[in-house]
Amino acid sequence: MKTIISNKKNKTDVSTVASERIGKLPPYLFAEIDRLKRELLKKGKDIIDLGVGDPDLPTPKFIIEALREAAGDPKNHRYALDQGLPEFRNTIAEWFQNRYGIKLDPNREVLPLIGSKEGIGHLPLAIVNPRDVVLVPNPGYPVYQSATWFAGGTPVSMPLLPENQFLPDLGSIKESALKRAKLMYLNYPNNPTGACATKQFFKEVLRVSKQYGFVVCHDAAYNEMTYEGYRAPSIFEVSGTKERVVEFHSLSKTFNMTGWRVGFAVGNEHILRCLAKVKSNLDSGIFQAIQWSAITALRDGGDWVKKNCAIYERRRDILISGLNEIGWKVEKPKATFYVWIPVPAGYTSSRLTAKLLEEANLVVTPGNGFGTYGEGYIRMSLTIHESRLSEAIQRIKNLR
Repeated sequence: MKTIISNKKNKTDVSTVASERIGKLPPYLFAEIDRLKRELLKKGKDIIDLGVGDPDLPTPKFIIEALREAAGDPKNHRYALDQGLPEFRNTIAEWFQNRYGIKLDPNREVLPLIGSKEGIGHLPLAIVNPRDVVLVPNPGYPVYQSATWFAGGTPVSMPLLPENQFLPDLGSIKESALKRAKLMYLNYPNNPTGACATKQFFKEVLRVSKQYGFVVCHDAAYNEMTYEGYRAPSIFEVSGTKERVVEFHSLSKTFNMTGWRVGFAVGNEHILRCLAKVKSNLDSGIFQAIQWSAITALRDGGDWVKKNCAIYERRRDILISGLNEIGWKVEKPKATFYVWIPVPAGYTSSRLTAKLLEEANLVVTPGNGFGTYGEGYIRMSLTIHESRLSEAIQRIKNLR
C-alpha cells in the first residue's frame, strides 16, 4: 500500500483548531480587565473598579415585578418568536414616536435584539462581503472592529480627535475607502469619549453615505443617559434617514439591565430583514418574560430614568471636580457614564493604567484599548458609589 503524506496540520492537536479570524482578535478588552481585577481580589486587595461600564445600581423594582409575573406564565416558557413579541415591537414604535417624533412600522422597521451588542456584532454578517470596507471610529467600542473581521471585511479607522470634538472628519476619509465602504459605524453619545453629535453632523453623514452608497449603523446605547437638560438626537430626526440607516438602542444602561440582554434595532426594513435572517440561524429569540419586562420599562420608566441620570450626574461632578483639583484638566461630558481623561505629561495610557492598578488598586481602562487614537487617555466609569469615587480621588492624590 502507498503511504499518503499530508502537509496539513495534525488534526488531533487541539491547539491548531482556532480559525484564522479568531487569531486576528486581541483579548477582549473588558474580559482582560476583569481577569486582572479578579487576580488582585484573590490577593485581598481593596479594589475600586472604574473600568467596565456596568451599572452598580439595581434594576428598578417595577421591572423586576413585571419579570416575576411574566416568568410564572407557561406561555412564556417556550421558544420566542424570532422577531419578538408583537406587543414589544408595538411598544418600541410607540416609545420611539413619543421620544423622537418618528413613526415606525412595528412589523417592518423594528427588530428586538438580545442586547444591542448582539445586533451590532451580527450586522456585518448580514450585509458585508469579504474585502468590503467598514468605517470604524477610533477610539471606539471594540465590537465594531471584531464584527468586521468575523465577516471578512476590512476595517478602516476614522480618527476621533479632540480638535474635531471627537467626531470623525468625513472629509479626511480616503476616496478609495469610501468607494469600497459597505458600512459605517457611529456611536453618539460616544463610548469612550462622552462626545455628542449634532443633527447637522448626522445630516452630513447621510449626504456622504448617499453619495457612496454605504449603510450607516448608529449605536445609540447612551441616548437616554444625559445631563443638564441635554437631549441626545436620533439619527432619524434628520429627514430621509430610513433609506440606508439602522439605529441600535439598549435597555442595558438606561434601566440598569445589563445582565438581562434586551435591546432593539430600528430603521431600514431591508437591512433589518437581512439582520433578522442571520439571527434566525444563530439564536432563538429573547426569553418572552424579559420582553414583557422591557415593555413595562419603556412604557412606565420615563420618570425613573430621569432620577437615575441625576445620580450619575452627581457622581460625574464629584469625580471631575476632584480630578481637576489634582490638576488633570478633565471636561464634563453631557452624556454617558464615562469620563475621558487626558493622561498627565510623562505617561502613556498603559503606564498610567498600570500605576493606578499597582499603586492605588484602581481599575481604569487604557484609552489605547479602544484603538490607536485612544492613546494619551484613560476612561473612568461612574458605576460606583459617591463615597468610593471620593476614595478613588484620594488614592490618586496620594500617589507620587
